[in-house]
Amino acid sequence: MPIDKSKYPRDWPAISKRIRERSGGRCECSGECGLHHEHRCEEVNGRPALWARGKVVLTVAHLNHLESDCRPENLKAMCQRCHLRYDSKHHQKHARETRRKKKGISDLFQAKEGLK
Repeated sequence: MPIDKSKYPRDWPAISKRIRERSGGRCECSGECGLHHEHRCEEVNGRPALWARGKVVLTVAHLNHLESDCRPENLKAMCQRCHLRYDSKHHQKHARETRRKKKGISDLFQAKEGLK
């Protein structure tokens, strides 16, 4: 899925780098993704993945899903597995909305103009 870079601040590359450096090269997820309850994810950037195929790539997740909110407390370095799991419901919601818009389908319970 392509990233809409217009939603990110101009200095996003530097912000992302700071967060990944803060993490010490390790995923900071501690259960946000639905896994790792009670402990922090063990995946390390650049190493073979422990729980998936391929190499670990650290990404930076917006905990409130707002790309413009780049406060350090709203950002976590996450391996690609945790980040995708964390964002999955958010992605499903937006995919459903996009499909509806493309097909011209409105929500059954959406308020119609003039009806209350």
